[in-house]
Amino acid sequence: MTTLLKLEKVSSAYGQSKVLWDVGMQIEQGSAVALIGRNGVGKTTLLNTIVGVQKLTGGKIIFGGEDVSTAPAHGRARAGIGYVPQGRHVFPQLSVMENLTVGLAALSGRKGLAQSGIAEHIFDLFPKLTQIHARKAGLLSGGEQQQLAIGRALAGQPRLLLLDEPTEGIQPSVVKQIEHALRRIRTELGVTIVIVEQYLDFAWSFAERYHVMQRGKIVREGSTREESAAEIAHLVNI
Repeated sequence: MTTLLKLEKVSSAYGQSKVLWDVGMQIEQGSAVALIGRNGVGKTTLLNTIVGVQKLTGGKIIFGGEDVSTAPAHGRARAGIGYVPQGRHVFPQLSVMENLTVGLAALSGRKGLAQSGIAEHIFDLFPKLTQIHARKAGLLSGGEQQQLAIGRALAGQPRLLLLDEPTEGIQPSVVKQIEHALRRIRTELGVTIVIVEQYLDFAWSFAERYHVMQRGKIVREGSTREESAAEIAHLVNI
């Protein structure tokens, strides 16, 4: 398999406080990976560092064979890294369609990609967005906002999609819809997916590999097919 994302001794800090310590990770193209660990171990910081929101203090980030370690966040988005942050971060005063249109900015300057509006497959994946297309995002439920946030990231036609706690605060029926959509995003669109997820049953139902973080380091990785969530739970549960 082809490696899409490679982290080489990635370190990062907030001021004098080091948060990530020589993180190494290799994500294969087309795979689905779960990044798990207790609260406060650096999972969100790692995603922010990959997308360029948080600066590297050491190491390298290789994406699609290119060193993007010093590239700005918008440059990484244009390279094909999509991000759905924790809390969704939709624009509350904009409509659903306007939020989706914001995602098209990632197509600017991309070679071989035509910017022809919002792709129909987004509405096929999330039919609810068609029904509420004119509604302001701030008036949506948590589940609707999450679907919108994923749709907005997909509008930029990413090769890699990072999702931070996609099931947080969402009712079980909508979690099932999101799981089904993520499977289709991977199989039909060929997008590689990395999720940060506290809910191990969801992670194991979707991801084929896992990485466990503790104190800013990757301490364990493996296959979700060869190890059960119960075997890993003691590394995650408080």
